[in-house]
Amino acid sequence: MLGLPTRSKSTTQQDGKVGVVIIGGHFQGLGLIRSLGRHNVPTYLLDREQCIARFSRYTDRFSKCPDILREEPLFLKFLLDLAVKEDLKGWIVYPNDDETVRLLAMHRDKLQEYYRITTPPWDVVKYAYDKKLTYELAKKCSIAIPNTYYPANAEELEQLDIEFPVILKPSVKMPFYKRTRKKAILINSRQELWKKYKKASMLIDSSQKIIVQELIPGRAPNLYSVGSLSRNGELLVKITVKRSRQHPMDFGHATTFAQTVHIPELEEMTRTILEAIGYYGLSEVEFMLDPRDRKYKLLEINARAWGWHTIAIAAGLDMPYLSYLDMLGEKVKQNGCANGVKWIRMTTDIPIALIELLKGKMKLAEYLDSLKGKKQFAVFSLEDPLPFIAEMLMLPYLFKKKGF
Repeated sequence: MLGLPTRSKSTTQQDGKVGVVIIGGHFQGLGLIRSLGRHNVPTYLLDREQCIARFSRYTDRFSKCPDILREEPLFLKFLLDLAVKEDLKGWIVYPNDDETVRLLAMHRDKLQEYYRITTPPWDVVKYAYDKKLTYELAKKCSIAIPNTYYPANAEELEQLDIEFPVILKPSVKMPFYKRTRKKAILINSRQELWKKYKKASMLIDSSQKIIVQELIPGRAPNLYSVGSLSRNGELLVKITVKRSRQHPMDFGHATTFAQTVHIPELEEMTRTILEAIGYYGLSEVEFMLDPRDRKYKLLEINARAWGWHTIAIAAGLDMPYLSYLDMLGEKVKQNGCANGVKWIRMTTDIPIALIELLKGKMKLAEYLDSLKGKKQFAVFSLEDPLPFIAEMLMLPYLFKKKGF
């Protein structure tokens, strides 16, 4: 087991509360800020561009920061200087995207001279960051994955004995996603595979791999995730959801509708793989149910807070605040979790639902029924309305910058 983060109680602010630095102010960052702000935890938001969370009543301070992808050394210096300039020593840092996770993990020792870092070291995080390592680890843990191949060149690609359709995706999300706005590419023939493999190879770094993976039938309604707060091989807090709708529906980069369910098998698989790498903190482990053999197959691990994490609050688990307490050395435990709670991101779920209705892949009654019951909205909130208003006004900008 690798060393756990320092969690002493020596550094506090004048009001007795250790503050948090949230890096990334999209809707998942907003969820962190709202949760912690409601507990009077001081919040400092950082983002490289316009974001909706800066308009929250719970955001105490906001600064624009350098772009990690373009200016990593400058971002690191900015973060270190900020701790001194703004008196943030001992504050807890939460990332909201994979590149920030990578930076915090790789420079964790230096950053911990100033902050409490929720991200584990790189020797742990690399198993979530690189999908090739993720899948290799899953096999060692006897956890099912889709049939997956890692051809190193065109010759190995030609030798693959595979059935179409398949999907093509990088082992590491960036820079492929930034250049294509896609997490994966559907391939229907060997000729198409060769053509798009060659193109994809030009969009990634030489240290990365192109993954060829079987397409599991069933689309989004067969997607499941386990979100958890873990430590010492135990899921201190856990919640499982069925992610019935995503944007886009086939290979989505963001969930638009989720509902809490209880599937002990998925929780145990999650615990097993996180324990195998000595992971601690917040994470999301994604699975897909294969209708052919009825097995849940691991897709990826997100080593950070994830998009739909605020559903846990509506279900009875204030996961961000419990993570905060854990970082301060407090004992935390799960106190129940309600099934059937829904999470909706309206700005993306409504368009996706309309597309599904027009294609005849979903009935109107089915959609309306999905909206019934207890709900948690990703952005909309009567007590904190400005982020939703800002999101409506920023829709063209968000579509261009984030692909939503």
